[in-house]
Amino acid sequence: MSTALARPLLLDLDTFARLTGVHPQLIRRYVALGLLEPTRVTAGRVWFGYADIAVVARIQRLRAAFSLNYAALGLVIDLLNRIAAHENVPRGRTRLSGD
Repeated sequence: MSTALARPLLLDLDTFARLTGVHPQLIRRYVALGLLEPTRVTAGRVWFGYADIAVVARIQRLRAAFSLNYAALGLVIDLLNRIAAHENVPRGRTRLSGD
């Protein structure tokens, strides 16, 4: 008898769909539209990481809150990611003249 000591690093499509509460066909659509970028493995199987669960949750929240179509979702997600990256850049201290 063996027991799992850790969660698997990657999730197959069906497991990922079950964890996110989203139909596998909709997950495939997100991948086809570029909203979700899984790790692909040989033989055409698609695998997802646990971080992708948050991506799907974000997609679902944006669709529910703003009724965005898929093209708009891609744009909004890209902009939100750029804003987050910009906010994480350390700011240098600048002094105003006259101080």
